[in-house]
Amino acid sequence: MNVDWSIIINFLPQLFHGAKITLYITVTGLIGGISLGAVIGLMRAYGGYILNTLAFIYVEIIRGTPIVVQVMFLYFALPVLVDIRIDPMTTAILAIVINAGAYVAEIVRGAVLSISKGLTEAGRAIGLPRWKVVVYIVGPLAFRRLIPPLGNQCIVSLKDTSLFIVIGVGELTRTGQEIMAANFRAVEIWTAVAVFYLIMTGTLSLLLRIIEKRMRIL
Repeated sequence: MNVDWSIIINFLPQLFHGAKITLYITVTGLIGGISLGAVIGLMRAYGGYILNTLAFIYVEIIRGTPIVVQVMFLYFALPVLVDIRIDPMTTAILAIVINAGAYVAEIVRGAVLSISKGLTEAGRAIGLPRWKVVVYIVGPLAFRRLIPPLGNQCIVSLKDTSLFIVIGVGELTRTGQEIMAANFRAVEIWTAVAVFYLIMTGTLSLLLRIIEKRMRIL
């Protein structure tokens, strides 16, 4: 087997472009997913029977189905149902929002409910309304606790972008496949793709560890 690592240099611009698209989908999708997950998580924790039930159904449906099935439904089935065509990039971002939102919701719910009820009762005892107790007492403490699992979800979502190859999104994995199909240098190209993913996930892990360390309560 003749392995020539130097050929990777010729394809670095294409791989960087694919990585840029991967990061764009990840960041944009996670902004929406974290926002959605925070709302759904608070509905699960404080929403009462109806809101809690609706949030529970959403979370169970999303967590109970593979993300690739969700992507295929959004891209192929949804247009048939509502007669609206969604382009691949929008589908990819929407899939991350919906999928990450369900997992973030459970992270938020777990973090909020892990805070001692005594703190909530103390806040209510001094006359604070419930929303102020959540924002000023429960929220800051819960935020520190949700950083590690939230960081893990960010990494999972970044890697999930590779599945968007099924709808033709030109992210990193798709770029690697196209390059490999043109020159059949599988070892070199897929090694380069793996290194790109490791750099992205490793950088994200490092940033999250720094944030977690700074937020730690001594």
